[in-house]
Amino acid sequence: VQLQASGGGLVQAGGSLRLSCAASGSTFSGYTVAWFRQAPGKQREFVAAIRWNSATYYTDSVKGRFAIARDAAKKTVDLQMNTLKPEDTAVYYCAASQSVILSSIGAVGAYKVWGQGTLVTVSS
Repeated sequence: VQLQASGGGLVQAGGSLRLSCAASGSTFSGYTVAWFRQAPGKQREFVAAIRWNSATYYTDSVKGRFAIARDAAKKTVDLQMNTLKPEDTAVYYCAASQSVILSSIGAVGAYKVWGQGTLVTVSS
């Protein structure tokens, strides 16, 4: 599977954006799909993930504001981001793998396939 991330942009604090991760060459069936982000000068960090059984996981800083979901019709995994804050500014990457154990769901190294990233900028 190959991944294509889209939907980034510039938004004011308090606004919303919806990121999409599209699969080509395969579907997301059986995959755990995650979103990570990397701010300038910082390490890539876990944001959210959805497992093959649709269970979802979030880092604490986005709980209640972000929602990850599969769109079967569009064959995408989307990240709805609400109440955005300047500290959410980063390049967002989607990643996928078929064999992610629960204890590693937030680990960069657990994912074998990565998209190219999409920039989200939140102005104050």
